[in-house]
Amino acid sequence: MDVSIEVGGDAGQGVESAGTGLSLALARGGLHVFGMADYRSRIRGGRNFYQVRASDRPVRCHSDPVHLVAAFTQDAAHAHVENIAPGGGVVYDEQLPVDETALIRKGIRPMPMPLNRVAEEAGSKATLNVAAVGAALGVVGYPLHHFERVIFEKFGRRGEHVVDINLKAARASHDHASSKYGPDFPFRLHEITGAASRMLINGNQALALGAVAGGCRFISAYPMTPATTILEWTAARAGELGIVTVHAEDEIAAVCMAAGASFAGARAMTATSGGGFCLMTEAIGMAAMTEVPIVVVDVQRGGPSTGLPTRTEQADLLLAIHPSHGDFPHIVLAPGTVEECFEAGWRSFNLAEEYQCPVVVLSDAYLGGSLRTVGPAAFDWDSVVRDRGSFLPPEILDSREDYQRFAWEDSGVSPRAAIGHPRTVHAPSTDEHDEAGHITEDVGVRRRMMEKRMRKMDTALRDMRGPTLYGPADAELTLVCWGSVAGPACEAAVTLSARGTPTNVLHFSDVWPLSPDLPDEVTGSDARFVAVEQNYSGQFAGVFEGTTGLELDGAVLKYDGRQVSPRDIVEELEREVMQVV
Repeated sequence: MDVSIEVGGDAGQGVESAGTGLSLALARGGLHVFGMADYRSRIRGGRNFYQVRASDRPVRCHSDPVHLVAAFTQDAAHAHVENIAPGGGVVYDEQLPVDETALIRKGIRPMPMPLNRVAEEAGSKATLNVAAVGAALGVVGYPLHHFERVIFEKFGRRGEHVVDINLKAARASHDHASSKYGPDFPFRLHEITGAASRMLINGNQALALGAVAGGCRFISAYPMTPATTILEWTAARAGELGIVTVHAEDEIAAVCMAAGASFAGARAMTATSGGGFCLMTEAIGMAAMTEVPIVVVDVQRGGPSTGLPTRTEQADLLLAIHPSHGDFPHIVLAPGTVEECFEAGWRSFNLAEEYQCPVVVLSDAYLGGSLRTVGPAAFDWDSVVRDRGSFLPPEILDSREDYQRFAWEDSGVSPRAAIGHPRTVHAPSTDEHDEAGHITEDVGVRRRMMEKRMRKMDTALRDMRGPTLYGPADAELTLVCWGSVAGPACEAAVTLSARGTPTNVLHFSDVWPLSPDLPDEVTGSDARFVAVEQNYSGQFAGVFEGTTGLELDGAVLKYDGRQVSPRDIVEELEREVMQVV
């Protein structure tokens, strides 16, 4: 049982709310769910869709093809014909001029229904999206009561009348679709009784949750898709969690506010996307020079400039590795799953304070916005540690007379003290400075302070985690990837292995500083190595080769703003890459 349903229509027709409601209804029936939104950067008009994959086994990514499309418009009914599995179907309103012949020619079943009439008779044309979801559930044979519960929760605060008209629309379309199309539709979904309860969560929410677990007390941000929900999630719970949240006037202010809060002793972060991260780079250099620990989250989207505001990409890696002018230490994490997002949320603060430097967390629109079911044990709360590094408590400072904020240490990390203690003087300067913080251009001091700061990178390397190897150690083919490509790559590896090419995946979530050492299973193998990433130039492939000295045999690169799927990887490997490696 592994079925994908796509809900499509114009922006403003409630496509995303329909998709998230469908995801929740399927998850509550005990199914493993992955839900992915695809939308344009406009308020109204233009085709959007939401794909929900449901299975009786864990799923970590979306899938190609889909099996059923519930279309609100003629355009949506035709848009993804090439991506519908033979035997699949398209549900649409019977008044739409859909070319049924074109669907039938592709082996797809047209499923016209009176969706608009059902919505009107229920009491509002606005319930079209609810009627469409009810119809989709009827076609695949899934009971309606989980979706009815979603309707109660979503519309309950708007009154009984609103709940009733949505329920009427859902029930009428579900009954109609069940009787007319359900009996002979080959792709079925049924609830799994007794299944464990699971969360339905996306990467941005998991990262914010991890930050809370890690002791985050301040978050400032200027809203920017696709990072905005990090601030929204945190702000909605700010009072309950004791976190200060600030909607800053721009990204420059946001990162400076975070640096100021951290300087005062709070664990602080800011979140943005690529364009905002560009604006933050000067302040990231300031934090590095003044050795202020901050966490900056970059949820990547297509660039450059405004680029593809609502689409996904992995093209900020080199910017994250070199985010400001000059040489300075910093760390870059790139979680690949919601579990790793949670971990990066708290671990980034430990690394920032341990090494008193900026930590960049690279996510992307796909990972940040896609919903996935995970069990209660997915987030390892027992492993959460709040390590504040060399932070001198007041009782130690009480007996000291010689505190120097930037004192020489072999590790490169000078003990930090809270602002305000009478025996400490803080003189942070973005100019070069001596151990006390006084501005200097002395040649010897400059060399010594540069060497002190950069020594942190050597020290930090010991805390960087090596890649995770998924699949058989004796594979013939190794897919090298980072960040959100983990799920599609792992599923592609299973397919390739089943087709006769044993394949594994080498996934990196700690990407800078990058260790030159690789797992023994990798260095001792004769496998061919192929990079898989979401950018034009193969940014990580270059970093990987330059650091490890291992030359890659090819690359699968996607940069059209849509997430690479398992099928994309398999087809590209079989069509192009496998011919030359």
